[in-house]
Amino acid sequence: MAKTGQPSTARVASAQRSLAILDVLADEPTLGTNELARRLGTSASTTSRQLATLVEAGLVEHVPATGRYRLGIRLVALATSVLARLDVRAIAHPHLEALAADLGETATLSVPADPDAITVDVVRSPRYIADGSRLGRPSIAHASAAGKVMLAFDGMRPPRELQAYTPRTITDPGELEAEVERVRKRGWADAFEERELGLNAIAAPVWSSDGALAGIVALQGPIPRFGKAAARAALPSLREHAAAISSELGSESR
Repeated sequence: MAKTGQPSTARVASAQRSLAILDVLADEPTLGTNELARRLGTSASTTSRQLATLVEAGLVEHVPATGRYRLGIRLVALATSVLARLDVRAIAHPHLEALAADLGETATLSVPADPDAITVDVVRSPRYIADGSRLGRPSIAHASAAGKVMLAFDGMRPPRELQAYTPRTITDPGELEAEVERVRKRGWADAFEERELGLNAIAAPVWSSDGALAGIVALQGPIPRFGKAAARAALPSLREHAAAISSELGSESR
């Protein structure tokens, strides 16, 4: 039995399967029972029962016209509840708007998570073109500017196997360790086509009143519009806004 106040180390297999269904549906607009079962490596009958439970809870919706399933609207309420307690999001949003307006690139806020930082707010560039920035998207720890900031300042460890997303992704553990140390010393990170080809990003930490990493502010844009020179020119403004958010959270300058 778990100690009082501590999470149990036991796991409920059926609950894990339900969570796996939600993860799969997060990447696909709609899927049928058989396709879900195939992706999860379970039987159609087991998946059907899991889906029935999730539908009853409002976490998944059944689409009668197609017989397929999609994420349910109740997830919006749950996500809103989580975001509401993230004071950093409310404080940071005007700064993201200012960055996007002044610099013309997409500004994001991520918060530390395991194994990757998670995007909790996005203000798109006035010159917006399709990109991967969206709420809930992971900032891959070893392949994104926000992820590197998390590794440098939140005490998180990178995955054992460093997946290559582009030819520029850091996949050597020693090289990543050196990169994280550079981020720690200079106080910001960049990722030049490391997560996506044609995309450059820079990121800076936001600190809470207790000195912990509260969030990560990042700017990203397409190359060549937001290449290395443009990113370096934008860096002082990014760091200024990150420091301002930290100050509003009650953090003393670091």
